[in-house]
Formats: sequence, C-alpha cells, structure tokens
Amino acid sequence: MTITAILYTRPGCHLCQQASELLEKYGLAVTSVNIDENEELRSKYDSCIPVVEIDGRVRFRGQVNEVLLRRLVR
Repeated sequence: MTITAILYTRPGCHLCQQASELLEKYGLAVTSVNIDENEELRSKYDSCIPVVEIDGRVRFRGQVNEVLLRRLVR
C-alpha cells in the first residue's frame, strides 16, 4: 500500500525540494500544491513551508524529521 502525502510548497523553495526527495525516498506518493496559487493556503502556510500532510493530518512544518517519518511509514 502506497502512502500519499500532500506537500504544500512554492516555486524556488529548496527546503520543499529536500522534503519532496525525502518523502519519495521512503516510498510516499507526493502531490505538490503551490500555496501561491491559493490565497487561503498562502495565508495559512506562508511562513512555515514546507508543510507535509499525511493521511489528512499535518505531520511536518518547516522541515521533515526523518526519524519521525520513518516511524510514520512503518
């Protein structure tokens, strides 16, 4: 079973790129959402991207903790 993740990001965000690569490394199917294309998302996540949502819950803000990610995917 593939776990899906939503990655809230914006163009040019190097931390978002690192988060995406880490999520994919652990086999997650990543859907990227550009917060700049949605005023509500930009307002909500502007200063804390990347934001990672897994199974409908925000699990990471600002960076992905690899140890916690490993626990989530077990």
